[in-house]
Amino acid sequence: MPSRRPPLIYSALILLSGIVLGLALEGWPSSQLLQARHLDPSEVDRLYSELQIGDTTLNDFGRVMSRIYTVTSPSVVHIQSEHRDARRGTIEETGSGVIMTSKLSSAPFVVTNRHVIQEASLNEIEIKLSDGRVLRPTRILSDAATDLAVLEINNSSVTPARWGDSKQLEIGHLVLAMGSPFGLNQSITMGIISAKGRRSLRLGGEADSSTVINQDFLQTDAAINPGNSGGPLIDTQGRVIGINTAIASNSGGNEGIGFSIPSNLVKFVVEQLLEHGRVQRAFLGVALDEEFSAEDAARLELDRIRGARVTEVYQDTPAARAKLRYNDVILSFDGFDIEDQNHLIHLVSLTPLNKRIRLDVLRGGERINIYVELTDRARFRRVE
Repeated sequence: MPSRRPPLIYSALILLSGIVLGLALEGWPSSQLLQARHLDPSEVDRLYSELQIGDTTLNDFGRVMSRIYTVTSPSVVHIQSEHRDARRGTIEETGSGVIMTSKLSSAPFVVTNRHVIQEASLNEIEIKLSDGRVLRPTRILSDAATDLAVLEINNSSVTPARWGDSKQLEIGHLVLAMGSPFGLNQSITMGIISAKGRRSLRLGGEADSSTVINQDFLQTDAAINPGNSGGPLIDTQGRVIGINTAIASNSGGNEGIGFSIPSNLVKFVVEQLLEHGRVQRAFLGVALDEEFSAEDAARLELDRIRGARVTEVYQDTPAARAKLRYNDVILSFDGFDIEDQNHLIHLVSLTPLNKRIRLDVLRGGERINIYVELTDRARFRRVE
């Protein structure tokens, strides 16, 4: 989405905030704003006539939102799956998904969260379309490290959505969350992007936090509830800019903090799954300090906590061949300033294989450059 503010939408929001002031300027005493009052029939007729004319900007804003829903809702699906558990018997899961296409696949497919269909077989998954049709997937591809899954479907008479560019999102941009919260199909809510680059999240009973290593979530206050998992986050041009995956809640329901996987990450994972059957992740070969503190940073002559401190270099790995050392602090990776160890893990794992990368490293109080060629993580037993 372009970074400039859409003037129509923001004008509508400004207009909404001024309605109460407008009423006061038209002579409405404040006491009458707080309680109901009797209206004579002629005044009722006048007010209804004015409402039918309406404000052009506000009506146009509503039409834009309705148009977005119209073009995207046929792509949003409700997913129901079940699987057997030795201790708990039959476990049912419900969630959402969005229909997409790719040049790497001859058939359309549904993108959703892995935890929505985890451990279910093909005949234990139902995909309900907006028109009531029910499909079953023909193939399942999934990635635990992002909690994403692809369900291929053998039906060409569906309406796919379109990808947006999550890199263009800015905090404050309007977004819409779509899906089936609490089983209520084809629901839509509106909010803004509240934050970007959220990492180190505890994902609760949804995805397994220990396996989700690619955490780079968008945070939104668009209402996301149980059942929204796997559904799309939509921008104001009707494009998919995220996949809703988790909420932060003490009650189990929406409390204004939801998290979505950015579309650029989703698209990367989807294309890797379609092309290779798995996500090929690059590998550096180090253990990193998970408890890097302000005291540690000061001892290493850093002005604040930043970067990722190396606590071990594994033998016969890219890191060993590049001569990384214990206590090195990796400050930047391929031109990106490193915020913490999770940030580095995320960047490394999504780097193309065999690419030569420059690391800016703090060693013994001096900054040095080290070049490393990354290889496939699957070749090594360890995953750091």
